[in-house]
Amino acid sequence: MQYLSTRGGITPISFTKAVMMGLANDGGLLLPRTIPRIGSETFNSWQKLSYGDLAFEVMSRFIDDIPSSDLKDIIKRSYATFDVECVAPLVHKGGLHILELFHGPTLAFKDVALQFLGNLFEYLLAKNQSVLNILGATSGDTGSAAIYGVRGKERINIFILHPHHRVSAVQEKQMTTVLDNNVFNIAFRGSFDDGQTIIKKIFGDIEFKKTYNLGAINSINWARVLAQVVYYVHSCLHVAMHEKDSSVDFAIPTGNFGDIFAGFIAKKILPAGTIRQLILATNDNDILSRFVNHGDYSLGEVKTTSSPSMDIGTASNFERYLYYLMDSDAIRTRELMEEFARNGKIDLAGYQDQIRRDFVATSVSEETVLETIRSFYKEHDYVLDPHTAIGVKAAQQFRTGGVPMICLATAHPAKFATVVEDAIGIPPSVPDCLVGIIDKPARCELMDAELQKIKEFVAKNALQQ
Repeated sequence: MQYLSTRGGITPISFTKAVMMGLANDGGLLLPRTIPRIGSETFNSWQKLSYGDLAFEVMSRFIDDIPSSDLKDIIKRSYATFDVECVAPLVHKGGLHILELFHGPTLAFKDVALQFLGNLFEYLLAKNQSVLNILGATSGDTGSAAIYGVRGKERINIFILHPHHRVSAVQEKQMTTVLDNNVFNIAFRGSFDDGQTIIKKIFGDIEFKKTYNLGAINSINWARVLAQVVYYVHSCLHVAMHEKDSSVDFAIPTGNFGDIFAGFIAKKILPAGTIRQLILATNDNDILSRFVNHGDYSLGEVKTTSSPSMDIGTASNFERYLYYLMDSDAIRTRELMEEFARNGKIDLAGYQDQIRRDFVATSVSEETVLETIRSFYKEHDYVLDPHTAIGVKAAQQFRTGGVPMICLATAHPAKFATVVEDAIGIPPSVPDCLVGIIDKPARCELMDAELQKIKEFVAKNALQQ
């Protein structure tokens, strides 16, 4: 399987090279040249596979430069860290299938991909006798999941930027209380988008990237998306075993477009009609819902909400979908992204028919988030975190009678205890891994969101080959 850039500026590369490159050297995002298709017979044969075996079946169709036995071992070790054997259980509440993606080490859906990516990095670095300095920005959950994916691993240092006082207290402590010598946390003054812009500029400096062996762990790394595709397939199989109608809808809370893009890829892989509808749910930061509903992809002021992982003004993975929307025209994709960089907007109203075939979307207000948490707990005795509540509200809005609806539960409610307690009147139960975390010693650098200062910090602390 070969991988191409959405901007067409690199020669095709292998999967392992795509993983290590992260962001394409021409500034684009990497995608497989072709999307493999799964027939109904193969799909049905997967119904009784374990999550790890299913992950191998899906991933191996995109990976042909890692021996099967090695890939199976990487997958096995990655999901051994979850507190349930099935990795991503589905629970039935309020007529919805809730896909619980928070059973990993940091209680967020990012663990599903980042435990895999951390072990994948370790494997490739040992094989090549090389080192890697991972650089990423987080709006909340990616940072801790990335850190837990590589903490203590040889040949890897990780630098994670997060917006100061714009993530939850638990999210911050999950990052900054990891005191392993290879972990560097940077809190910067500004919004997530300020940090993401800095990350993209650093990766755009090809000489700096090569000198310091930089790698990406954000969802710009294709391996992240690939690992997330698996739980869409997993949940479709679950529904097919228990529901008469095997077509399903998904409601996906998303800010960076990565999670729903994984669903978009899953829809392409699976037999036609398996995934009927992808429902995109945003908070008050609604660039993606405006894009789907009006063809308006334009910057707005980033608002602070109770769902900080979605407080994003520019969606990192949007370019991957744009490439497909442009019928895989890399030149046109590059032109549009350059236009967005200049003007802060792209008018895609002329593509509304296609966009609406791929997605429906809604934006959920802060008031509605709290009310959804409150009412769902009262009616179904189930506690939603604020991000999942956004997905549940969207599911309730777009639900069609007779079609199973799967809602992605992206984080454990204890990560947002204050918000949840405000909604339901009692604090959520606290998993053992979070007990006392607020009082643990922490280590973090507070910096201005200045490109040069952050580059200097990375250069000073980077592993050298």
